[in-house]
Amino acid sequence: MHIVFFADQHAESLGGAQVSMRLQRKYLERAGHTVTIVAPRMHATRGGQHRVADPGYVDLPSIPITADREYAMTWPGRRTDRFLDQALTRRPPVDLVHVQADFWGAFIGHRFAHRHGIPAVHTMHNRVDVGIAAVTPLHRPVLGALNLWRRTALRGIGAQPRGADGWAYLAGIAAESRAVTAPSGHFAHRLEQHGVFGSVDVIWNGIDDEVREQVLAAAPAERAPGRPRFIWLGRMSPEKRLLPFLEAVVASDVDADIEVVGGGGERRAAERIAARAGRPVIRFAGRIGYADVLARIAAADAVVQTSIGFETQGMTPFEAATLGTPTVVSDPDIAGELRGGLWAVPSAVDEPTRVAALAETLRIAAADIAAGRAPEPDPQVAADFRQSSRTAAMLEVYERAIAG
Repeated sequence: MHIVFFADQHAESLGGAQVSMRLQRKYLERAGHTVTIVAPRMHATRGGQHRVADPGYVDLPSIPITADREYAMTWPGRRTDRFLDQALTRRPPVDLVHVQADFWGAFIGHRFAHRHGIPAVHTMHNRVDVGIAAVTPLHRPVLGALNLWRRTALRGIGAQPRGADGWAYLAGIAAESRAVTAPSGHFAHRLEQHGVFGSVDVIWNGIDDEVREQVLAAAPAERAPGRPRFIWLGRMSPEKRLLPFLEAVVASDVDADIEVVGGGGERRAAERIAARAGRPVIRFAGRIGYADVLARIAAADAVVQTSIGFETQGMTPFEAATLGTPTVVSDPDIAGELRGGLWAVPSAVDEPTRVAALAETLRIAAADIAAGRAPEPDPQVAADFRQSSRTAAMLEVYERAIAG
């Protein structure tokens, strides 16, 4: 098959969905399929070096939308449609469209599928209502505008709902899909409950089988007791709750090493909070490669996951479980799906109380680690999270969608 992925952001940019798409492509191509990834052209460079051209990428004309130029957008419309159609004449005929986007990439992908009569599968990666509410107090007008944009861009494509909330928006972008998948059971349930799609397939994002084996082979057989090492990984933006995490670290005053991996607009604010720390030593590693990320997770005593209600899966706790590392988990949905190997942060009604609860959980986790009684992740998660198994499950969805 020739499968075309559509994304909001380039697959070489930062983000869990981007890591997942790169892995999906690798394992689909290993199984003999052709994969093309369509996304806005990326404007950022790595170490001053531009990317080597990859024939599997169709880079759409775009404009940068963040100060660091990491992320960009492409306007969906006839000009983009013409550019895309011309670009794909240099690739084999398309058998299936797989939309892995929530905004302009979704519009462009479903317009393409509808225009050419190609079956579409849609993977939902984003709780748009929670994400938008985290970054602006004007989230209701923004959602209303998004839904208007959706109805305009996808006019004539499926039954477009008239609602103005996040669920109407997601239902609209999936309206003509043959199948919808979600990367967690809790998100799939919510999509079904809110009428986004009748039956949603649960297919976790995965971990690269080979890199996992290499990382585990290089890791010590047992973690030596001593000063606890916590690691936080992700995009430095409000919905990820990095700043409340660092406030909790400062308040906890744990005798521990804290490593923060990632980049984004909250870096300077995070460094200002970290400067107030007493006993905790907080280091910022910046942006690092996939294999290095997994190696650092394996070397840590615990991963810390701090977003609440936003993650549709939350890859880092599952990567940690697959590598034998427990997690401090703030989101109760993620805690339930991990099935063990964690310290759950108690729920609270406001942010100051949530920070206090996280600080206390960090103290408990540090004490458990120092005493050698850290919880062990569920071994079944490691088996279920391998990318080879995830690709096999997705191929079944593809075949069903093509069959109609």
